[in-house]
Amino acid sequence: MNAASGTNAPLNRGMITVSIMLATIMQVVDMTIVNVALPHMQGSMSATQDQISWVLTSYIVSAAIMTPLTGPLAERFGRKTLFVGAVIGFTLASMLCGMATSLEQIVAFRILQGAFGAPLVPLSQAVILDINPREKHGSAMALWGIGVMVGPILGPTIGGYLTEYQSWRWAFYINVPVGILALLGMLAFMPQTERSSRRGFDFFGFALLSIAVGSLQLMLDRGDAADWFSSTEIIIETVIAGLAGYLFLVQMFTAEKPFIEPGLFKDRNFTAGVMLIFSMGVMMFSTMALLPPFLQNLLGFPVITTGLLLAPRGIGTMLAMFVVGRLVGKVDTRALVLFGLALMAYSMWEMAKFTDQIGLYEIVYTGVMQGVGMGFVFVPLSAAAFATLPQRYRNEGTAMFSLMRNIGSSIGISIVVTILGHETQVSHAALAENITHFNQALHMPGIPSIWNLSTSLSLAAMNATVTKQAATIAYINDFRLMMYLTLLATPLLLLIKPPKRAAAA
Repeated sequence: MNAASGTNAPLNRGMITVSIMLATIMQVVDMTIVNVALPHMQGSMSATQDQISWVLTSYIVSAAIMTPLTGPLAERFGRKTLFVGAVIGFTLASMLCGMATSLEQIVAFRILQGAFGAPLVPLSQAVILDINPREKHGSAMALWGIGVMVGPILGPTIGGYLTEYQSWRWAFYINVPVGILALLGMLAFMPQTERSSRRGFDFFGFALLSIAVGSLQLMLDRGDAADWFSSTEIIIETVIAGLAGYLFLVQMFTAEKPFIEPGLFKDRNFTAGVMLIFSMGVMMFSTMALLPPFLQNLLGFPVITTGLLLAPRGIGTMLAMFVVGRLVGKVDTRALVLFGLALMAYSMWEMAKFTDQIGLYEIVYTGVMQGVGMGFVFVPLSAAAFATLPQRYRNEGTAMFSLMRNIGSSIGISIVVTILGHETQVSHAALAENITHFNQALHMPGIPSIWNLSTSLSLAAMNATVTKQAATIAYINDFRLMMYLTLLATPLLLLIKPPKRAAAA
């Protein structure tokens, strides 16, 4: 009897895995592939910086709202039906994004793309867990993790190449052939799960969660541009998110058939896993958001070179996942995650030593080390979170797992971007205080011919140098903060139950 399908038909695990991995990679790559194409899209659409940012914001908010809906929809319509429909919708929305001729059109199509793409990652994780026996969940999660973790890292590389040598529209068109291949594989090989409508659907709970998550994502995404709580918009979004979140919790614990069952969080390993993956989202994706502007704006690397320098991070993650997939079940999960966290913390400690004269070796070396650390954290953490969770909670559990990772990444990116801007201003003011006629260092032999305080040209050059140094200090402070947050997340490992040796054997 196959747990996934409820039939005796044999499963072609290889083809099912390839099909769902194509869909997963297509979705996660799209989260970052568009970033490097934004300047080209801005010129093509004649949009301002604030307007073009809605191309990213609309996708993030739409995906965040629809992710929790994955569990109820999969239960009502069947996992295969939902998966196939999501792939078709995402592929068509990608094609429409590439064909868009105005800002309004591309924002509307990105909303559709985010809505259809939201179920792809949680569904793929649920399918991978179901078609593999429990003793192979470690290696299965390693394979699934390659797509989820490497996709966002390789996205800027692929997007930079397509934008440079083709057009920004190909950042969307590239999804079409991948989506068609994934769709054909699913139709041919994926089994259907049993449908059930006995739980009903809590529309009020879903509405409250959607409002809370959507408002939170808007607040985080627009906070820095709107100067945070000095803006009425940000205050309103924060109040709405907090109020809707509180009412959702009340509804979840008091409703007869809530949108998310409270029993999901009675599993200690799952709850600990969700807390840790939220922390990892804060640290992993915020670091990846800092590196492209650091390499391009401070070090002056072109888009293509920046993408190539980020690629070793993905290679390190892939290598780690192949290794750790064989270790899960044989080595204590907590030890594997601890080793990964230690590697990530050490890499960020090394990155906190970066200067504007940093060499290529240091960039690649720290990237590979951080990538290996991510692999050692993500795979065993994913396996441990679902090791003891009842199968009936799997659709909801994978959706919640993905949602918390995405919310963590949004919060992390907002934190580092805000600190980057604030620390740049503070450091610039502190450095500029020393540039006066009374500073003896500026009167040393040879210095007045370079830094002449009497000419506007020299002052402008000096200001550019001070700004660059201030930005470097701000990046270093951000990297150091990520190191501290990584270390602070380590005690959460104590919440994970140790694996049973007999079950692992």
